Amino acid sequence: MANLKDIKNRIQSVQSTKKITRAMKMVAAAKVKKAETTVKMSRPFTAELNAMFKKLLNSVGTYSVHTLKIKSAIDNYPALLQVRETKTAGLLVITSNKGLAGAYNSNIIKKTIQTIKDYNDKGIKTILFIVGQKGISTLKKRCKDFDCEIAKTYHAVANNPTGERASAIVEDIAEYFVNEKIDKIEIITTRFKNMMSYFIENWEVLPLKGINDDHDRLHDNIIEPMMEFSPDMHHILQKVVPMYIANIIFQALLEAQASELASRMTAMSAATSNADKMLKELSTEYNKTRQFAITQEIIEVVSGANAQIG
Repeated sequence: MANLKDIKNRIQSVQSTKKITRAMKMVAAAKVKKAETTVKMSRPFTAELNAMFKKLLNSVGTYSVHTLKIKSAIDNYPALLQVRETKTAGLLVITSNKGLAGAYNSNIIKKTIQTIKDYNDKGIKTILFIVGQKGISTLKKRCKDFDCEIAKTYHAVANNPTGERASAIVEDIAEYFVNEKIDKIEIITTRFKNMMSYFIENWEVLPLKGINDDHDRLHDNIIEPMMEFSPDMHHILQKVVPMYIANIIFQALLEAQASELASRMTAMSAATSNADKMLKELSTEYNKTRQFAITQEIIEVVSGANAQIG
C-alpha cells in the first residue's frame, strides 16, 4: 500500500493538471464559438463563388493568354486549367501548431500517409505543402519511408488564417503546378460539423474544373443568361481565378481551425472529467491508508500497554 505522502503528492499533481485542462477547455470554448460563426458565415459566399466561377468558365469556352500580362504563375490562368497525366501529386495538409486536441492531428496525418501510399502504389510521387507544426514535425520523419518530399511549410497561418496568407499559399502551389513540378493538387483538411464532430476530407484544387469536365457541365435543359465581359473575358478570369483558389484554401483553413478548437474543447473536457474521477479515487485511497495507519498506531499503543500491565 502506498504511503500517505506519495498519495498526497499524486493528488496535488492531478489537481494542478485539472486546473490546466479546465483553463484550456474554457479558452477553446471561447474561441470555437467565434470560429464556428466565421465558418458558417463564409460557407454561403464560398458556395456562391463556386457557382459563379463554374458559370464563368462555361461561358468562356476557349482560354487564351495572348492579351494578358503574365507576371507570376498565378496570373497564367489557362495553365491552371490544364489537365495532364499525373506523375507527381501535390498535397496541402492542414494541421495545427498545438497539441492536446484529442486525435485531431493524428487522424489528419493518418489520412495523409494513406493518401501518399495510394499514390505511391500507382507510381505517383507526392510533394507536400504542410500547414501547422504538428504536421511538419511528424511528416518530416514519415516522408523518409515513402516517395514524397516537403516543398513548403507554413506556421503562422495555422493560428490565424487570413486571406493574405491563403493567397501566399496559392502563389506557391500555382508556381509548382504551372512549372509542371506537380500535375495536380488536393487539400487534406477537416470539415467542421458541430462542437462534437468533424469530417476529414480531400478537396481537389488544381487543375481547375472547366467546361470539359462532364460533372461540372451545365445541364442542357437549363437556360442560363448571357454573360457580357468588360474589358474582356480573359482579363476577368485572370483576376477571378486567384481569388477563387485563395477562397478554397481560406475556407479549408477556417474549417480546420474550427474543427481543431472543437476537438481541443472536447478533449480538455474529457481530461477534466477524468481528473475529477481520479481525485475521488485518490481521496478514497488516501482516507483508507490514513485510517489503516491510525488503526496500526492504536494497535501498537494497546499492545504496548498490555505488555507493560502483564
